[in-house]
Parts: sequence; structure tokens; C-alpha cells
Amino acid sequence: MLVGLTINNVVLIERLELAFAPGLTVLTGETGAGKSILLDALGLALGARAESGLVRAGAAHAMVTAEFHLPRDHEALALLDEQGIERDENLILRRQLGSDGRSRAFVNDQPVSVAFLKSLGEHLIEIEGQFESHGLLDPATHRDLLDGFGGHRAELTKTASAYRDWRSAETALAEAQAILEKARADEDFLRHAVAELELADPQPEEETKLAMERQLLLSGAQVIEAVNAAHQDLAGDRGADRALIAAERRLQRLADKLGEALGAELAAISGSLERAGVELRDAIAGIQALQSSLDADPARLERVEERLHLLRDLGRKHRVRADALPELLADLAARLQLIDGKSGDIAGLTAKAAETRKAYLAAAGALTQARQKAAKILDAAVAKELAPLKLEKARFATRIEALSDAQLGESGADRIAFEVATNPGAEPGPIQRIASGGELARFMLALKVSLSRAQPVPTLVFDEVDAGIGGATAAAVGERLKRLADQLQVLVITHSPQVAALGAQHWRVEKKVAKGVTSTTVATLPQEARREEIARMLSGATISDEARAAADKLLKGAA
Repeated sequence: MLVGLTINNVVLIERLELAFAPGLTVLTGETGAGKSILLDALGLALGARAESGLVRAGAAHAMVTAEFHLPRDHEALALLDEQGIERDENLILRRQLGSDGRSRAFVNDQPVSVAFLKSLGEHLIEIEGQFESHGLLDPATHRDLLDGFGGHRAELTKTASAYRDWRSAETALAEAQAILEKARADEDFLRHAVAELELADPQPEEETKLAMERQLLLSGAQVIEAVNAAHQDLAGDRGADRALIAAERRLQRLADKLGEALGAELAAISGSLERAGVELRDAIAGIQALQSSLDADPARLERVEERLHLLRDLGRKHRVRADALPELLADLAARLQLIDGKSGDIAGLTAKAAETRKAYLAAAGALTQARQKAAKILDAAVAKELAPLKLEKARFATRIEALSDAQLGESGADRIAFEVATNPGAEPGPIQRIASGGELARFMLALKVSLSRAQPVPTLVFDEVDAGIGGATAAAVGERLKRLADQLQVLVITHSPQVAALGAQHWRVEKKVAKGVTSTTVATLPQEARREEIARMLSGATISDEARAAADKLLKGAA
């Protein structure tokens, strides 16, 4: 709630410090005393539009500070956290306005934008009479107010969670469809390429091996003759293999006849010859294998050249080396499998999106039913308040309309608007259609009383809600203001003695002239001074004993 307001150099106020209490606070005073200046000053602290004319004549700047005490879970404090502004024991809003029209804003002594100050202020105080920017005349607030009135927190939480699940499923489906669509643009090419490459069945390093074989085959008889001759030289009747074997045997026989000194040296030579023989026999075996490959199939060269031609054509077609065709086949096949697999995912994601949409619509439907039930109760509650406020011809209705699919959201599937008809037989329409300001203020009071448990701000200010009424109607206004003050902090500027008598705190606003300077002051009235002020409101400038007696009666009835 609002606990303090300090005003410096605002119009007729030089310096003023006000301490606020819970419940109902009434401000009275003669017309022109400056009660509206208090609202202008409070509006400055809440981020209202600033005009240089608010600065007191002769002053360099005006300053207004509003101090609030709030529960730790209040929405305004969450806004501080979002902006990185340090919390304090109390929330302090300050606005400085220069005589040149420039202004600066502060929250807990940290500079902020005026826009942020205004958004913060909308969570703290609602001044009835400033309906243009926010409050009950703004249809955007009606859904939250009805939900607060109906106590729909559980339904809202379920609906919001279901909506997020649905949107998440829809997003996943859309992303998968985009990927699949892009891949399918190449699907025909991929399927053809994979089939062609699988038919060719390229092997690792196959092109290199075939090129070498082709080179050998092209050498033809010359290669065969050379290979045969090499085999004859190594393995024929006088081949190197026989020579090595013979030399090894001679040295072995000689080693048996010599002593140990020469025998060891001959043994080493004999070992070298033996190893050379092993290597030589391996070479002979390799030549024999080569002879077999060259002699096995005379048509081999044609088949090798055909295979090479196929592999190299495929390599050129896909712009890769022929030896890279196996890797290319694996890559294209993987991409094709991705398309096929993603198609399966699409089916699952489509089912998931449908399932979550169904769950959301069910949750939103339950919320709609709860709202319809709450709307009937609210309509009846407001109707009960209207007659005592001399609005017996007015009719209030809560309109609930279904949103289109594109408008569905976390708050459900409904558009909600508070409407009123002021004449019998007329269709209800926007609240702004109420003709007079007095009717509008009293209608708002009826609605505020009915919605008190759903009121999002802790402090309400009413500016002359009792204008143009008196007697029983003024008493009804006062009684409703007092009931509202049981739930919220209420400040009311009033000319009605019936309303003034009900205040838990009573201030009188006065205009004084000293040494040719006019100023506005505010004084807290003790009980006896309250009696005199209410008597003045009853009888005018000359206070009669009858007026004092009537004031006593009003104060006694309010106790």
C-alpha cells in the first residue's frame, strides 16, 4: 500500500509530507482548495505525463516521492528484479520535473525511464477518473479480473502448461517438415544415384588396382617373356636357387674339416646364404603367381578396361575421384535413409501435435466453463450494487466470446469484456457508453466492490465519486467505499459529509494566502476538527448547531 507522499514545489504546494494509513482515507476541502493538485502530484510519481506548469512559480524544479510497502511476492517487485533494481524494505518512486518541462525518474534511487515508472505505477495505484490508459475501461484487463474473481488459478496453470506443450509440438513438427521438404527436393536424384552406385558396387582403391593391372596387360608378350625369362634364370636347371644351394653345401662340408676359428666364420656365411635362399624362393613364388595371372584369361584386358571406364565415368558424373565412389555411395545412402526416417518422425510428430492440441482445447474448455460460471455470479453481484447507487436502470453483463485459432494462447480461448446498458431494452455495450461522469464513477464503484478480491492493485483513489448525489445515495456510496477499504487501501476526494464521516483517516485541504503568496496545505483532522469539517460540509460557511448535531450523528453511525 501507499505509506508516504512527499511533494515539493508542485503548483501551490511548497512542501508537503503525508503519511497514509490502511483502510479508507477521505480528503475534503472547499472547491478550489487544491485537492486535484494532490492527484496531479501523485500522478507524477506514478509516471503520468509531466507539464512544466506543475512546477511552483519561482522554483527551479518540482519533486514528488511516493513510498510503498508491499508483500514480497507483489508483481511490482518482480518488475524490479527484471530490471536489475535492488529491492529495499519499501519501494520508493521519485519524479523530478524541471521548469523547462524535462523530467527524471528514479526507483529506489536508481534512475529509470518514465515508461518503466509508469508500468510500475500501474501495479501500485489505480486512480478512478484516469480510465483512458488503464483500469476497468481497458478491456485488456477484464479477463484477468474475471479470473481473479473466479479463483481460476488452477485452471489457468493447466491451460498455460497445455498450451506450451502444444506449441512445442507444433514447432517440432514444423521444423521436421521443413527439413523433410528440403531433403525431398533432392530425393529423386538421391534414389537414382544410390541405385546406380549400388549396381556398380565400387570397392576401395579399386580404380588404382585396375589401372596397374591394365598397364601390365597392355605390355602383353613383352611382359610375359620377361617374366618367364626371370623365372628361368632363378628357377631353371642353372638357376640362382640351385647355385645358392650348391654353395651352401660346399661351405658346410668345408666347415666340418676346419677348426673352430674358421668354422664359426663359415657358419655365418652359410647362414647368410640360407636367408638369401629363402628370399629367392619367395621371389620365385611371386613370379609364378604373376605368370598364372598373365596366362589365366586372355580377355582380362577387355574386362579391366570396361570396369575402369565405368568407374571413371561415375566419378566424373559425381565430381569425385573414382576411388572415392564407395564413400560417396555411403553418404548418399545415409541421406536417403534420413528422408525415410524423417517421414516416420513426421507421422509421430503429427500425432503428438494433434494429441497436445486436444489436451489444450480440453483444458481451455474447462477454463471457459469456469469463466462462464464466474461471470454469472459477478453479473448478479454487480446488479445487487447498482440500485442503492441510484443506477437501478443500468444492467451489467460479462461477455465471453470464443477466440479464433490464431488468437489462442496461454490464457485460454476466450475474449472477455465487461459491458453495460444504461437504458431498459438497450443491448449492453462497452462501459464507456455510460452517459455522465457521475454515473460512470458510481458504476465503477459497484464493479470495484464486486471485484475487490480480484483487484490487482493495492491502492484505489476515487476522485469525487459522489458528485451530484446526496442523501441515501451518498450514504450508499460511502458504505461501499468502506466495504472496499476492508480489502484494499482506498483514498477518496469527497464533498459528501456521509462519505467523509466513514473515513478511518480524514484530511482537510486548504488554500492559504500569506504575504501575497498562495499555498495549499493538508492537515490531518482529529475527532473534534472532523466534527467541524463535516458540519461545514452540511451547512456551508456558517456552521449551525443543527449541522454539528447532524455531524455527530453521522460520525456516531460510522463508528
